[in-house]
Amino acid sequence: MFEIHKRIVIDENQKPVAVQIPFDEFQRIEEVIENFGLAKLMVETEGDERLSGDATKDFYESLKAGDVAG
Repeated sequence: MFEIHKRIVIDENQKPVAVQIPFDEFQRIEEVIENFGLAKLMVETEGDERLSGDATKDFYESLKAGDVAG
């Protein structure tokens, strides 16, 4: 893991209301969360039916055309 340099913002009653972190650290946190979500999705869909390259392209085109209900 990496260190997160945070500042706690408190209100007039000394209760924490927000956290400030450097933007580059925020971007790294976002990347970790996205990668975790992608890995989880890959595991969850491991047994799902796969489309061939042409079938995938046809399906994508039908989505763009609005032919497939979501």
